[in-house]
Amino acid sequence: MSSKGAVYVAIAAAIGNMLQGWDNATIAGAVLYIKKEFHLETQPTIEGLIVAMSLIGATVITTFSGPVSDNIGRRPMLIISSMFYFTSGLVMFWSPNVYVLLIARLLDGFGIGLAVTLVPLYISETAPSDIRGLLNTLPQFTGSIGMCLAYTMVFIMSLKSNASWRMMLGVLSLPSVSYFLLTLFFLPESPRWLVSKGKMDEAKVVLQWLRGKEDVSGEMALLVEGLEVGGTETSVEEYVIGADNELSEDHVEEKDQIKLYGAEEGQSWVAKPVRGQSSLVLASRQGSVTAHMMDPMVTLFGSVHEKQNENGSMKSMLLPNFGSMFAQEHHKTDNWDVESNHDKGNLSDDDDDNNLKSPLLSREATERDVVASASRGSMLLNNANETTTAMGIGGGWQLAYKKSDDGKKAGGLKRIYLHQEGGAAVESRRGSIAALGVGGGGDGEAVRASALVSRSVLCLDNVTGENPIQTGTIKPPPSAKKGTSWSELSEPGIKQALIVGVGIQILQQFSGINGVLYYTPQILEQAGVGILLSSMGIGSESASFLISGVTTLLMLPSIGIAMRLIDVAGRRMLLLATLPVLLTSLVVLVLSNMIHMDSVTHAVISTISVVVYFCTFVMGFGPIPNTLCSEIFPTRVRGLCIAICALTFWVGDIIVTYTLPVLLTTIGLQGAFGIYAVVCTISWFFVYFKVPETKGMPLEVITEFFAMGANKKSN
Repeated sequence: MSSKGAVYVAIAAAIGNMLQGWDNATIAGAVLYIKKEFHLETQPTIEGLIVAMSLIGATVITTFSGPVSDNIGRRPMLIISSMFYFTSGLVMFWSPNVYVLLIARLLDGFGIGLAVTLVPLYISETAPSDIRGLLNTLPQFTGSIGMCLAYTMVFIMSLKSNASWRMMLGVLSLPSVSYFLLTLFFLPESPRWLVSKGKMDEAKVVLQWLRGKEDVSGEMALLVEGLEVGGTETSVEEYVIGADNELSEDHVEEKDQIKLYGAEEGQSWVAKPVRGQSSLVLASRQGSVTAHMMDPMVTLFGSVHEKQNENGSMKSMLLPNFGSMFAQEHHKTDNWDVESNHDKGNLSDDDDDNNLKSPLLSREATERDVVASASRGSMLLNNANETTTAMGIGGGWQLAYKKSDDGKKAGGLKRIYLHQEGGAAVESRRGSIAALGVGGGGDGEAVRASALVSRSVLCLDNVTGENPIQTGTIKPPPSAKKGTSWSELSEPGIKQALIVGVGIQILQQFSGINGVLYYTPQILEQAGVGILLSSMGIGSESASFLISGVTTLLMLPSIGIAMRLIDVAGRRMLLLATLPVLLTSLVVLVLSNMIHMDSVTHAVISTISVVVYFCTFVMGFGPIPNTLCSEIFPTRVRGLCIAICALTFWVGDIIVTYTLPVLLTTIGLQGAFGIYAVVCTISWFFVYFKVPETKGMPLEVITEFFAMGANKKSN
């Protein structure tokens, strides 16, 4: 796999979440012994504060993590997170009294907050769009591994008469050393953050390593474009692509004809714009009454994926080399040659205010170069008056440029996010085209391609030839020269994304998962789980630890299923499919505590319900909210917006964790889980009407769609 660098980086970064899972499990077990040593049986408030102090720390650090990471980078924040983990483990191991323990838990929360907030962001910014969902599920997977290992350790310690809660909590320092070394010496900085700061040469080197190939010019151009969103200026157009001279004049206009050059010499197609509205827009307006109740943004996203699924594949059959992040590279391109371009003044030093300068496409556009470029996953678009280049950017999307009136000024170029539709044939005057041949010969199908067309952020200077894109020097857009501003959150697309991100984080927390995880041993003990293992001589506390460990072990294959499906079925479909199962398990748990039954039956049903609850949660509602939040915001405000979503996450976490003991003592287990069941029902409707499908789409295209959907909603 050519993108194995991105996989290794994601695994290393996800260790921070493994430490979070370790901490969640150890405090759930250790708190039973802490209560005994400090005599907290009659002080449930202090008990809850010991657990919640790490959440308070995570909330406090999250308030600053987003803007700070936008300023100093993602990697330094992960390094700081590992240092907090290590320090807190040592202090917890030493804690002579409850007050020192509370301070240690606060430091631990600082490390957790940074990891939970920034690891999904970091993975999304480094992962190829084709496997971004899979890699963003790794934090859930490693977190469950940490929980399983920690519960195993706590169970073994609990079998001894002198079990030490300090040892349970202090062991955290050992794996945190490995995390520190990996963040310090292995993890690179996010290429998207580097581009946002104008460090183009560093970004290019990192991206080459992550993708395992030399030619990353297409994705580098995409990262620059991601600094700004088209918004109201974005239009949806549609092209018909077929063999030369084979398109019907009845369906397309002759002007603005575009040629696409394929991987083999002499192979070419023609693309012409279609009259009327794009089928992408029309498809988003069709459907039942229920579909019309959906947010327009959801139907707009859905129309793309429906057309992808019409033929059962996202891959392009017409343009097989485009959009793949895993294509093997056999030729070294001259594009983005750091040393030679630096000598020519095209690439700048880091301390230059305009150090985003770089020729995205430096070679002359001869036909030989066109064919060579196409063989590496790029294509050249020509017409009588214009020459533009399109580059595969993953997920079946291509990035193209078209010169407008003045390519030297901002807005002088048009960027085109091109996506081939399902491959439906277009009838010509002579009938259906059966096959596309070389140089326009032969018969073939013509396919429709939808395109998002908007103003490019690229500013060109030092233009020496007819083609400004190939001969000009790229200067930074205005957004690269200014920091993150809170005023940018008022943009319609960003506001719409915040509604989705904050909403799904609130619903995730109030489905009760983190409160259940923290108090799993006590919940299972109250459910009578000790009866199941009492015949083996295992006490009720040890039995609850064992059941918790087995539960987290069962989570792993469930997360594996989610990792397999998240980039196939999609985020939205997984949520819609797993939430009803989650709801059912909660209802069964409620009924089992309302209906009188013998203790063994009650223990079995309660345990099965909790296991199903956990396993279902980690397949959908566990990893997907963080994955979505790391995908839907523009680069320039991604850190700030994710911090807002994470802050919502932690505030909800604190409320649920701190109130669960009160709920258990007042309305009982059935009342608490009844509330969670109602929240799961609300969550399903929220996902159905508000949450779009983002699988396989480049981050920059996702944010463009959000801007379009928000503007469409306001019109």
